[in-house]
Formats: sequence, structure tokens, C-alpha cells
Amino acid sequence: MTRYDRYVLSQFLLFFGFFALILVAVFWINRAVSLFDTLISDGQSALVFLEFTALALPNLIRMVLPLAAFAAAVYVTNRLKNDSELTVMQATGSGPWRLARPAIAFGLVTALMMSALTNFLLPSSIQQLELRQSEVARNVTARLLTEGSFLNPADGVTFYIRQIDTGGTLNDVFLSDRRNPEESTIYTGAKAFLVRDGDNANLIMVDGLALRLNKAGNTLSSTAFSDFSYDITSLIRRSEMRKRNVRAIPTIEMIRDPEGVAEQDELSLGKIAEELHLRFARALVCIAVTMIGYATLMLGGFSRFGVWQQALLAFVILICLEVLRGVVSDAVLQDASLWPLTYLPTVLGIAIACLFLQIGSRPLSVILRGSRQTGGQAT
Repeated sequence: MTRYDRYVLSQFLLFFGFFALILVAVFWINRAVSLFDTLISDGQSALVFLEFTALALPNLIRMVLPLAAFAAAVYVTNRLKNDSELTVMQATGSGPWRLARPAIAFGLVTALMMSALTNFLLPSSIQQLELRQSEVARNVTARLLTEGSFLNPADGVTFYIRQIDTGGTLNDVFLSDRRNPEESTIYTGAKAFLVRDGDNANLIMVDGLALRLNKAGNTLSSTAFSDFSYDITSLIRRSEMRKRNVRAIPTIEMIRDPEGVAEQDELSLGKIAEELHLRFARALVCIAVTMIGYATLMLGGFSRFGVWQQALLAFVILICLEVLRGVVSDAVLQDASLWPLTYLPTVLGIAIACLFLQIGSRPLSVILRGSRQTGGQAT
């Protein structure tokens, strides 16, 4: 690469890092607020919150990386035009295709980043995140030992503790079990203790009352007890045979045995094909968006009003390509043999960028003028 190419590429990478940092921070704050409320309200520590947000970062980066690449391509190209650097290079005889080399190299760099992210970092982070979520769900202390709050550890179950002593004694416990549609039960106890026996967990309530409402007979019965054991294992344990998230499945596994993965995780072949090829298509999209951002701004000449029209056109093209991606994804989900359609938005985006570069190297007015002269000479 020439010195000019290295200079422009460094500008692309510099502002790409800046825009990526800003966008990740915005998305991270939005995600962290809801996650903080969920984890802290369930009794988790700040360290668990930081761990969960760190594991969610690869997915956030996946979403913002193409946007950051597009923003960097548009910003740097506009800056080069405003500073007349592109004008000077064009005056030396360099055309849009020659000047596009740094943008193409920048697209390849971001494509490699996205490929490593979608094929390695993202599946590993999602797999670890699901594992930690499962561990937190099995944590009795986190899910049940929260004083002064009404908790819903499962559908139809409400749990409340007024106060927890330093020794672990639960004071003034309330438990409502409405999972049986024919009968609902309310348990109250002056004191209670949590007892673990291997993977099982029991709530031992002392000096309490049980109220059972039989909905079929519309009768209410009460039973006073000195001590009572209530099995809460089902409230804190999730099934060990959980289906994997399709994004957590390693790429090499989906390539080698898609039928086995579909059977094991109860997924359709269309879903596996769509996710597999989308991981590679997302990397190629980075090349397409950088080329579109650069080529669109090369369409027009100098204007006192700036390049907002070209930038708006590039943004509209990206929206159209994203809509097209949703359309082809639905088709691939229905029929796995249609997986080549996954790459259609990328190919179309690169084709549009090449068309714009061709028009930029030979403006449309010149092409039309030449065709008219040819037609006149033939006449």
C-alpha cells in the first residue's frame, strides 16, 4: 500500500474505533439498566451484574460493528473531500476505483473482526451466559432469600420474607401456591429455615397456618402446624436437558453434522442453515457497507450544502438491504436448500457500490453525452 492508502486506512480505523465505542456504550447502558434491575432485585451481587454485562458485550458489538464501519466510511470520506485531499488525488489522475483501495482494505479488516466475533467469541459468550443464568436460577439464596419483597420464583407461586436474621432464620414467611387450578394453598409461618439435601431443597416452616381453597367445592380449610416441610426444589431448579440457543452452537458443529444438531436441540434444518450462513454473511456485510458509504459520497462533486444527500442515499440503501435480509431469512427458515439467498443482500450491496464507483469514474452525464454523439454520427 502507498503512503496515501496507509494514511486513509488509519483514519478509517481510528474513527471506526471511536464510533464503535460510542455505539457500544449507548447499547450497553440501555441493556445494563434492565439487567441491573432484574439481577439486583433477585438478590445478586454487583460482581454477577458485571459478569453478565461482560458476557453480553460480544452480542452488542455484533449489532453495532457494521453501523460503526458505515459511519466511519462516510465520515472519513466526507472529511477527505472537505479538506480537498480527494480533490488533489483526483487531480493527479487517480480515479474512484484507485482511491477505493483503502475503503476496501478497511472493509476486509472489519470483515475479519466480524468473522472472529460471530464464529468464535459470540457462541462461547452465549454458551457461558446461559450456563451462568442456569447456575443463578438454581441458587436458592439469590431467588428466595430477599427480605421485604414479594417474589415470584415460578408461575403461580408468591414468596415473601419480612426479615432474615444473621443466623439464617427467616421471620414471618408467606408462601402462596396457585399452580394447581383446582386448589390453591397459602402457608404462613412465624419462622422458617432453608435446608439443602444434595440437589433437593426444603423450606421448614415453624408455628404456622395452611389455608387450602378447594375451587370445585368452594370450601376453605385451615390447618395449624408446629412445623411443616415444603419442597421448593421445583422452584429453583431448571431442567438439566435444556435446549441450546442456536447462537451458542459452535460453527464447526453446525457444518459437520447439521442433522444431529437439529435432532439434539430440536431445531429445524432451516434455522441451522440460516444461522450458519448468516455468520459468514454478516462478515461480508461489513465490506458492503464500507463500500456503499465510500462510493455513494463519490457520486457528487463539491457543494456548499455538503454531502447530506449522498449520505442519506447510502443510509436508505442500508435500510433496504436490511429489509431484504429479513425477507430472505424467512425463506431460508422454511427451506434450508435456499441458503444462498442469505448472501443476496451482501452481493446486492457490493454491486450497488461498484455501480456507484463506475458512475463516479465516468459520470452519467458524460456517458449519456457519449451515447448521443455516437448516435448522431451513426445517423
